[in-house]
Amino acid sequence: MKYTQLGNSDLNVSRICMGCMGFGDAKNGQHTWTVDEDHSRNIIRLGLEAGINFFDTAIAYQSGTSEQYLGRALKDFAKREDVVVATKFLPRTQEEIDAGISGQQHIERMIDKSLENLGMDHVDLYIYHMWDHQTPLYEILDGLNRVVKAGKTRYIGISNCFAWQLAKANALAEAEGFAKFVSIQGHYNLIFREEEREMAPFCAEENIAMTPYSALAGGRLARHPGETTKRLEEDSYARFKYDATAEQDGVIISRVAELAEKHGVSMTEISLAWLLTKVTAPVVGMTKPEQIAGAVNAADLALRPEELAYLEEPYIPHRLVGVMAQNTAASAAEKHVWSTGNQKI
Repeated sequence: MKYTQLGNSDLNVSRICMGCMGFGDAKNGQHTWTVDEDHSRNIIRLGLEAGINFFDTAIAYQSGTSEQYLGRALKDFAKREDVVVATKFLPRTQEEIDAGISGQQHIERMIDKSLENLGMDHVDLYIYHMWDHQTPLYEILDGLNRVVKAGKTRYIGISNCFAWQLAKANALAEAEGFAKFVSIQGHYNLIFREEEREMAPFCAEENIAMTPYSALAGGRLARHPGETTKRLEEDSYARFKYDATAEQDGVIISRVAELAEKHGVSMTEISLAWLLTKVTAPVVGMTKPEQIAGAVNAADLALRPEELAYLEEPYIPHRLVGVMAQNTAASAAEKHVWSTGNQKI
């Protein structure tokens, strides 16, 4: 395994981050394809043995049971100082807003619950899971800064935002003397490259780490066209993101399969080797032991420039879907509020 510094932090992370969304009690979440605690522990243990030291979870994953499984496994299999743990918090609920719970209070509640789930006194990276259009940005940044000062997290990151939002947030943080975001976790892979428009060049300029999710497009970049798995069949959100562009994406996936055969490696290795030329550490979901080797091996696979170009050539622009489409709509509504003179602070 290879390691690198996470943006403007002193965190030394493995080039592959183990995504833990697939861990947790399916009865307590929206996903039916998650694995139970025994299987999760085995995968985490094998990942540690393979050199992975970077783990990403969220309080939203299976109602906190992903955090619980990860925390118990790391306590048993690793020294706390040897691993980098990231978790994420959700925006305020409508009930909290109605009750007058501020953004600062909400973040304190969220981090305390995540630390309880993980059985830890701090996390290394605390991530703003998605933009909260109903909470002033100052409250979010102030709340996160308080969490950093309290020692409950070492650094903060953000997920599911646009480059202008990240730039705005870090500019306000700098002006107020608050902690700044050191990483961005967005939707980025070989068949969804919209982050290359503005986010990627902005992060390169500011030394902000990119740790994208959906690195294998819900398994599509690891399987031959037509080949299926339980997750491919049951992950309705991934189908929503990719089914509309399946034909054009299939051309790229076929080229991944072609290069995998040429190199004598898995499609996972080809797909991640490409992504590793673009980002700091992709978040790779793993629910089977055999998935670990493919991800880890990708860190040592160097594709030639002409091979990278061959993989990229068929790509055509994709429309935003899911949480980022919602972000676009909410941003437009927010700008309408500003234009009427009722601007948020």
